[in-house]
Amino acid sequence: MPFGTLTTYEINLTLISLQMRNDHYYMEICLALSKRASEKGNTAVGAVVVKDDEIVSASEEAVISKNDITCHAELEAIRIAVHKVGTTNLSGCILYSTHEPCVMCAYAIRFYKIKKVVYLHKAKYLGSVSSSLPLLVTNEVPPHWSKAPIIVQLEM
Repeated sequence: MPFGTLTTYEINLTLISLQMRNDHYYMEICLALSKRASEKGNTAVGAVVVKDDEIVSASEEAVISKNDITCHAELEAIRIAVHKVGTTNLSGCILYSTHEPCVMCAYAIRFYKIKKVVYLHKAKYLGSVSSSLPLLVTNEVPPHWSKAPIIVQLEM
């Protein structure tokens, strides 16, 4: 429905709704996912992939429940996004995670060309931004990978 047929009140509600979809909005979803992961005995991590202000995928950490070290929330969300979008090029996507992605997750982020990564908590070990293995921010990657994504450590 075009804005011309809406009342001023409806337009204001629509604009407020659109404005609320910021980094904090998506991080709240990640936090809810992380709580669900924790309740299942996994590390409390949640992640979402967003494209054009729409959630493409959402996932929780599942390393313990699936008995698979590769089931980090970020990798799970990326797997789902690649399947849903139908391409390995996620250059129009943003990844949100409750935690700084590890080196393993960073490999996938760079390979799939995710343009921006927003996280809440800095990693204690092997963080791909803060550790001695800064795979998310280095330029020393294969030539077919993307340039380093925009990195945002969110404060809430």
